[in-house]
Amino acid sequence: MSRVTIAVRPANKASWDDLRAVFGTRGDAANCQCQWFKARDVWAIPKPERAARLRSQAHCDEPDATTTSGLVAYLDGDPAGWCAVEPRTAYERLLRARVPWLGRTEDKADPGVWAVTCFVTRAGYRRRGVSGSLVRAAVEFARERGASAIEGYPMRVEPGRAGGGELFVGVASAFESADFKEVSRPTPRRAVMRLDL
Repeated sequence: MSRVTIAVRPANKASWDDLRAVFGTRGDAANCQCQWFKARDVWAIPKPERAARLRSQAHCDEPDATTTSGLVAYLDGDPAGWCAVEPRTAYERLLRARVPWLGRTEDKADPGVWAVTCFVTRAGYRRRGVSGSLVRAAVEFARERGASAIEGYPMRVEPGRAGGGELFVGVASAFESADFKEVSRPTPRRAVMRLDL
């Protein structure tokens, strides 16, 4: 079995063409354009506008940009994956959602807490460690930018069961491999996982 190399870089240091390759032209990722947690009514926004928003937020092809909304993973040099990672306050829908906050009393608007909200792994590159690499890179990315903690809201998937389209938030095992701890279980399958930095 050959060994693969996964490299991760901030999206502003990746090309828009590479990010487009990861998102593809059909399916959930291509339709949403990583706007689910960003917009109150994502489906009311025309798809070209969703793509324009992603491009503006990610700052692809702008290596000197001071912000970006995510990371791009490369497997053996090919664009293979994406994860959204920013201060938690950047996600309007997340702050309004009920599920991640059940049983929690912390300040939702704490700017020091970052969130990993969405993952896309390109068809043909799945089950090769892309998501785990993105989670670990997200931790370092947030730490370097002064985050006090980083959270994720993944699904718990039982062995042998497929997760379906809801896995865009990631799987708990990828977060556990980066030392995140479960802080709550608002539903039987949804976990809130956190790593204090």
